[in-house]
Amino acid sequence: MNTKTFADRLREDRRLVLLRLLSEQNGYMTNSSILHAGLHHMGVASSRDDVLTDLYWLRDQDLVRLSEAVPGVEVAVLTGRGHDVVQGSAVVPGVSRPSPK
Repeated sequence: MNTKTFADRLREDRRLVLLRLLSEQNGYMTNSSILHAGLHHMGVASSRDDVLTDLYWLRDQDLVRLSEAVPGVEVAVLTGRGHDVVQGSAVVPGVSRPSPK
């Protein structure tokens, strides 16, 4: 029986979309403000706090590296492990698994 709430599923999907957005960037990097705009463009409702919270969580899972550009804006860089998750070759609980292509 699956006990995930809608909020859990939304958070897992948002994390996958963040990783996908990073995988599409030159140099596999961009800042949290651009990621927030990308989520909005993709129809994924989120606050700036949601983005930062998810980026910190993704960092703790070794899926991204972060550095603070200015207070409140983080630069995120996709790691090799994060790329593996985007490609579906690694599974991390807390991140939705991508659909097969």
